[in-house]
Amino acid sequence: MTPHELKAACLAMPGAREEFPFDEHNSVFKVAGKLFAISRLDADPLRVSLKCEPDLAVSLRTSYPSAVGPGYHLNKRHWNTVVVNDAVPDPLVRDMIEDSYDLVVAGLPRREQDKLHWLKIRHG
Repeated sequence: MTPHELKAACLAMPGAREEFPFDEHNSVFKVAGKLFAISRLDADPLRVSLKCEPDLAVSLRTSYPSAVGPGYHLNKRHWNTVVVNDAVPDPLVRDMIEDSYDLVVAGLPRREQDKLHWLKIRHG
């Protein structure tokens, strides 16, 4: 996955926005003002930090020890930092982006979820 593809995957989520609250290098992807992904898109290697269910976070770290680790400068229980390379298949990275987005949207008030046309039934 290229930096452009990573950015496109994040921005494909309904209501997603890219912001630069820290500096001009770190893309912060938010929905309804809440962070669901952060990446320095010009970094080598490319990395993205994503929110994750705690049990799944541990499972992913175990399955991909060279590419998935605790969230860098984030809550280690709820965030993973993923090295976007051949070790983690692109479809899995896309699934992790969607899962992160869903976790954030699930915590929003119902009216915000409705604005995004997000269906809790569809997303678990």
